[in-house]
Amino acid sequence: MQAPPEQLGSFYLGAVYDLETGQRTETPLNYDARDLVTHAVCVGMTGSGKTGLCIDLLEEAAIDRVPALLIDPKGDITNLLLQFPELRPEDFQPWINPDDAHRKGKTVEEFAVATAELWRNGLADWGIGGERMRLLAEHTEYTIFTPGSEMGVPLNIMGSLAAPQLDWTTESEAIRERISGTVAALLGLAGVHVDPVRSREAILLANLFEHFWQQGKDLDLETLVTAITNPPVKKLGAFEVDVFYPAKERFDLAMKFNALLASPKFQSWLQGEPLDVDRLLYTAEGKPRHSILYIAHLSDSERMFIVTLLLENMLTWMRKQSGTTSLRALLYFDEVFGYFPPTAEPPSKRPLLTLLKQARAFGLGVILVTQNPVDIDYKGLTNAGTWFIGKLQAERDKERVLAGLKGALSEAGKSEPTDYSTLITKLGNRVFLMHNVHEDGPVVFHTRWAMSYLRGPLTLPQVRTLMADRLRTTASTGAQGAAAGATSSGALEALQTATLQPQGAPAGFQTTPPAVPPDVTQVYLPCKLEERDAIRVAEQRAGARIEVKGVQLLYEAGVLGAATVRFVDPKRNIDKQTEMALLARGGRQLTGLDWGRAEALPLTASELSTSPASVDERQGPFYASLPEGAATARALSSASRDLADWLYYNARYDVTVHPELGVTRRPDEDDRSFNIRLQQAARERRDAEVDKLRARMEKEIERVAERLQREQQTLATEQARAQAKQTEQWVNIGESVLSFFMGRRSMRSFSSATNKWSQTQQASMRVDQRKQTIARLEEEKQKLEEMLQAEIDAIVSRWEDVLDDLATETLKPRRTDVNVRAVTLAWAPLWRVIYEVGVREEAITVPAYVEPEN
Repeated sequence: MQAPPEQLGSFYLGAVYDLETGQRTETPLNYDARDLVTHAVCVGMTGSGKTGLCIDLLEEAAIDRVPALLIDPKGDITNLLLQFPELRPEDFQPWINPDDAHRKGKTVEEFAVATAELWRNGLADWGIGGERMRLLAEHTEYTIFTPGSEMGVPLNIMGSLAAPQLDWTTESEAIRERISGTVAALLGLAGVHVDPVRSREAILLANLFEHFWQQGKDLDLETLVTAITNPPVKKLGAFEVDVFYPAKERFDLAMKFNALLASPKFQSWLQGEPLDVDRLLYTAEGKPRHSILYIAHLSDSERMFIVTLLLENMLTWMRKQSGTTSLRALLYFDEVFGYFPPTAEPPSKRPLLTLLKQARAFGLGVILVTQNPVDIDYKGLTNAGTWFIGKLQAERDKERVLAGLKGALSEAGKSEPTDYSTLITKLGNRVFLMHNVHEDGPVVFHTRWAMSYLRGPLTLPQVRTLMADRLRTTASTGAQGAAAGATSSGALEALQTATLQPQGAPAGFQTTPPAVPPDVTQVYLPCKLEERDAIRVAEQRAGARIEVKGVQLLYEAGVLGAATVRFVDPKRNIDKQTEMALLARGGRQLTGLDWGRAEALPLTASELSTSPASVDERQGPFYASLPEGAATARALSSASRDLADWLYYNARYDVTVHPELGVTRRPDEDDRSFNIRLQQAARERRDAEVDKLRARMEKEIERVAERLQREQQTLATEQARAQAKQTEQWVNIGESVLSFFMGRRSMRSFSSATNKWSQTQQASMRVDQRKQTIARLEEEKQKLEEMLQAEIDAIVSRWEDVLDDLATETLKPRRTDVNVRAVTLAWAPLWRVIYEVGVREEAITVPAYVEPEN
């Protein structure tokens, strides 16, 4: 069949299927992506084609640039990465199951050739070519995460113990729900089988989490173990901690968590990328991502732990998003059995139910997949707007599905007379019944051929093969860092073991700081660069390994200006206040200080000190002379006024805007976050424009279609009349001829025959006129449909590259928005690395008040 035209927001899942004839039709089934915002449930027995349908749906999401987080308990969804656009046998061969080839009586090579041919023919049958397959990788990045294992990309679960970036004032209930879920998951992982809400263990841990998170402090297991033995909170309810939960028993609980921490196996849980939903959904560049959480290798308690943490993090991420009716992202759960049961309350159930109830408001679609619908909580089933129902094995499964459908219809306020029971009974392999509350009625369809190679569940070694390039890049980056560290460490070790000669103060420096009047405030900048890092920087500048003879700490005097500049644009709701710390250093006089050449520093007042850093006496510190005029408060006051003027005339804040969408980059919003929000706004505008266009054009198409239907009905009537007239004509002619041969000539007979012939001709002309009218109406309808599609394509094209239409506008501060808080004399630390080159000594000076470069 011919694949439908590519349309963003429209998922090509297959073709309508006729249950009566047992044949698929040529009508493609396109599913509106926005309908997933109201969630979906996919049920079907093993062999029903359930995995193929879900892979189809995820492929369409990838092409539409919809990010997704995929929970894969069995390893089936890893097949998404088996994409071979060229469909060459050698691409398939590494993934061929030798047992499958043996059962077919073929070698692996022969079976690979047959498989490639099978996939080529299957895709061609559905009108899918290599160009569409290449869109999968072009639009979306795929990553397989293996928490608790290094066979795929490791996942660091400690990120989930970090304090959530939510406001306690407004989000306290949501944060406490996350604490409850996290505590339950941790207790299960540690093998503590108690009530996850009311037990002493859960109450203590929940209070500890709340204590640290309210202060914005992140937690890790080591901190948690220490806090259990020595809690920072003194009372739990009306009782002292030691009364409510005695120290000896707390120590036993701490030992359980410490056993986890000390386990070599658990170290793999502390490595890899952080469990950050935003990073799992988008790359650092803002490209949509399909992140597969492969958990087939984990124990039941470990699976529950990671799934619960993921769902809790997903809830936190969701609540940070703005509301939308367009699809923003997907959460796909391939086999939800055991995580959302109808009676029990595992830690994963509450966050999953919350997502089903609330996620639609934020554009997050949840897709639950199961073989056994009886194992899904009824309240969850009624929240699903779309049902994909495949072949079912047991009668009780069908009854559960029918009960859930009834609940979903009731939730949507619909009454459906369809006999779902009969339809479900007739379903075969790869044939599904789709019930969508956004459509008028159910649809039976045959799933299309998957573009990914459905090889079946992958093992951990196969996952490692798929992720080899990604793991190699990570390992290479780590090795480079280790090599750099080794070089610096080697240079430092040589420095420490060498017999260092005391070095005198360099020219222009002295061992004591210059005297300044008491009304001159002076501060010392922090020494952020360690000696080791200074040696590494010196080696990089020298371009070779150096033989270090000594390291000195120098202080140069400068002027530090601290100010706040506010940029306000009420029209765009921008109110940005920037903290600035500018260091003017290197001049020999303070008069006419050029703040334009000053160095901007990421400093806070708390980092400043009133005394220099402590170093070995052989290293100094040594102090430079003061610039001329710096030793008076009057000079610093003048420098303060100069700074205020310079900031007023030069401080600017660039605002990135999209004029047509009216989207403005928020203060402190990074590129990827802005790009994601801009794409979402463009998608919403695209959807709105397409909806408006459809509403207008489809009325016209419907009007023409109604006329066409009336003309077709009239044509049928006219054709019947013409046929009757023709029959009457031939009967009349026959009578006349008979009369002629019988000798009964009659002019009346011939006149009647002529009259019947005339009536027949007129009826035939009316039929021809109707046919011409129908042809004209069909042509008009086709042109309207083509016009509609062309205008939709134009809208999609216009909103596809929104980044090309960005503009930059500059805000300047008002005079009253410039506030110079302090201008002080500042001592800036520098490391002076002395090394030998042949028979002479040379030195490289490295600023110590800046962070080391990675």
